[in-house]
Amino acid sequence: MQLDQFLKFQGLVSTGGEAKLLIQQGLVQVNDEIEKRRSRQLQKGDKINLASEQFIYSGEPTN
Repeated sequence: MQLDQFLKFQGLVSTGGEAKLLIQQGLVQVNDEIEKRRSRQLQKGDKINLASEQFIYSGEPTN
């Protein structure tokens, strides 16, 4: 799953454009490093940080 899709799936943003802006502004971290690529492929176990919230990617959604 790509980083921008993950943000939408988690309900952190309502649109892909909103996800793009947050990522480009450097507000999203993956594994404690700022990530500016919205197409970043997440791997199982990746830690995603946004606005003092942390999520761990567990793999592709089942639906």
